Amino acid sequence: MTHGQPEQPPDGPAGAGAGASLAIVCPMANEGSRGAGFAAAVLEQCAGIANVRFFAILDLASRDNSLDMMRALEARESRLTVVWAPENRCVVDAYVCGYRHALETGFDWILEIDAGFSHRPEEIAQFLEAMRQGRDCVFGSRFMKGGAIVNSPLSRRLVSRGGTILANLLLGTRQTDMTSGFELFTNQTLRMVLDRGIQSRAHFFQTEIKAYCRNLNFVEVPIRYEAASPGLSGPALADSFRHLWRLTRMRMKGEL
Repeated sequence: MTHGQPEQPPDGPAGAGAGASLAIVCPMANEGSRGAGFAAAVLEQCAGIANVRFFAILDLASRDNSLDMMRALEARESRLTVVWAPENRCVVDAYVCGYRHALETGFDWILEIDAGFSHRPEEIAQFLEAMRQGRDCVFGSRFMKGGAIVNSPLSRRLVSRGGTILANLLLGTRQTDMTSGFELFTNQTLRMVLDRGIQSRAHFFQTEIKAYCRNLNFVEVPIRYEAASPGLSGPALADSFRHLWRLTRMRMKGEL
């Protein structure tokens, strides 16, 4: 699912060739030894990339030994950088912290992936292949052919599908999955997103990012999401509706 030529950023995708550098942004919380195993599995999938760095973002949400485990791996794995960010107040802060570290260090492409094997490292290759075609961004979709959600309650799946339908209707987007993570951006695209500002403080931030990218050259690829996702809280739902209406007003004014 590709839509036109990019309107922003005007200079086109960076590092579109095989030599593009790659940053991986992965917030972690209470992963224990599983976090180190996940980072190692991701880096194994990126073995063919000369310049790759895995940014593990940890904060006060972790109350186990995750930080110690990741720092132990960092000491023997040069491609891993552990970012301790106690100032984070929500999961969105953790992602944005990782985005900024990746941009500040000048990587061409930035991959966002969830820890705990809820996203599958072996699916990274399809993101990279799609980006090599000159895309501005590549989004994982659980709802297109080949995608799936495993171990999440029906209520959460219905919320994700319903949110996608509503967002497409109100925002003029045309994606099969507007609420998922697991996505790849060029440096310029992610800078544009951060310059516009991620205002949601909950799960809706993924939809907000996709809305900002709706006129760029992107494609969706199928992903298999495996996690026992909890139901959305009242504050998270309120955040979603508030920012969906804000983006809808922006679209009506021609600002989106």
